[in-house]
Amino acid sequence: MFVAFPAGGATDILARMLGTSMGGILKQSVVVENKPGAGGMIGLEAGAKSTPDGYNLFLCALTNQAIAGHLYPKATSDITRDFEPIALIANGAHVLNVHPSVPARNMTEFVAWLKAGDGKVNYASQGNGTLSHLEAELLLQTLGVKAVHVPYRGSAQALPDLIAGQVSFMFDSVAASQSFVKNGQLRALAVTTSQRIALYPDLPTVEEAGVKGYNADNWFGLYAPKGTPADVRNKLADAVQKSLTDKALAENLLQKGFVVGFSDARQLAAVTASDRAKWGNVIKTANITL
Repeated sequence: MFVAFPAGGATDILARMLGTSMGGILKQSVVVENKPGAGGMIGLEAGAKSTPDGYNLFLCALTNQAIAGHLYPKATSDITRDFEPIALIANGAHVLNVHPSVPARNMTEFVAWLKAGDGKVNYASQGNGTLSHLEAELLLQTLGVKAVHVPYRGSAQALPDLIAGQVSFMFDSVAASQSFVKNGQLRALAVTTSQRIALYPDLPTVEEAGVKGYNADNWFGLYAPKGTPADVRNKLADAVQKSLTDKALAENLLQKGFVVGFSDARQLAAVTASDRAKWGNVIKTANITL
């Protein structure tokens, strides 16, 4: 199961938990192979070039991939052209985290602080072209302010610098950052999704907190390389569905910040197209290039 981000991030956590469950159902060992870099394009290419025999899968951070597809127009692999959709798996919430030195306890105070430091504040992301990057850029464009982008190669590399105060804020997955929020090393201000999440019931969405029209649902889907036989894809989809109906796994994923819900290949294809169009418009409007 190829993953386009380093170990420790949301995509990796989801892949390992789902892979363990699917392995039990399929009576096969599921090995997660991390291929980070280039906004997810390195992992995408590795998955696309793998043998389409049912033993190679690509667990895609779909929203990240929709963004990267616009920012890397010369990429040799494409999520729609080179893959077969298997199943839509989950929505993994991202959260706006700040270093405790930032004098903001809520989004209203954060926006005021950001405007006061226009162009001088720095922020981390999981890498150029990732959702983590675009979430911040969308907020900055919406507010009409600037900040300095400091890209990393995933959450595992960015979080230590955020915790150390080398950067001031970051949009990151709940899965990767929640332990640091709980122990006070980071402060969470809002979630980026269109609805609040069960793990942080008292934390507002960015839109609820006053930034109108802002939301960034973060979808995850499972794909197989193009040419994987239909009967094999159906068997894999069945294993995903059985995995996600396991209450223990669903609760565990909920505690990691995921909203779990199985949808079939057709729905995954529809969400893929919708996300690609949405983020393409955002990138074009904001004039974001890499």
